[in-house]
Amino acid sequence: MDIKLTKAEKIKILNAFDIYGIMQRILLREDKIDQDREHFWVIGLANNNRILFIELISLGTVNRALAEPMEVFSLALQKRAVKIILCHNHPSGELVPTEVDKDITDRLIQVGIIVNTEVLDHLIITTESYVSFKNMGLMEELAESTQYVPNYVLKERYKKEAAAMAQRKEKLEIARQMKAKGMDVETISEITGLTVEEVKKLRGKGK
Repeated sequence: MDIKLTKAEKIKILNAFDIYGIMQRILLREDKIDQDREHFWVIGLANNNRILFIELISLGTVNRALAEPMEVFSLALQKRAVKIILCHNHPSGELVPTEVDKDITDRLIQVGIIVNTEVLDHLIITTESYVSFKNMGLMEELAESTQYVPNYVLKERYKKEAAAMAQRKEKLEIARQMKAKGMDVETISEITGLTVEEVKKLRGKGK
């Protein structure tokens, strides 16, 4: 269900508090009907962080709301949103992310990467307050997860990492040989791309 926004609500989002200011009013409005159920919304943003839409995609139970990737990203793709923010309420009033909350966010972050629509944050709200996954450091932590990363992406990532390691090993060996021949540290750094400190730590062969 698309949430109708006033002109005043179509603001440029600067932080989580900006989103909460709008979502709190929406929650208070919808609480009159389904106050004991979790609501899950998606907020679509333009490139300049201006709100394009707010969509209620799921009405769940007292402690869980489903958030399927197709539902989350379909409107974002249709309306050309380049970023989204996730938001759901906890009817219990608890503002602690559950493992299910983290798992859903983990999955959606990875899907967002595939469809080129960044998941900026996930807010858990009540009528009184909120928590932001981004402010808690959870978005950064979940972005490092490989649980929902497709195997072909992991293989490509590992291949690139292996190539980078091999390239670095080669640079170190070249720098070591240059140093053994008496070349100055600054020149070696300039040629190899290694830092001066890295070159200084190298020992020439036989030394």
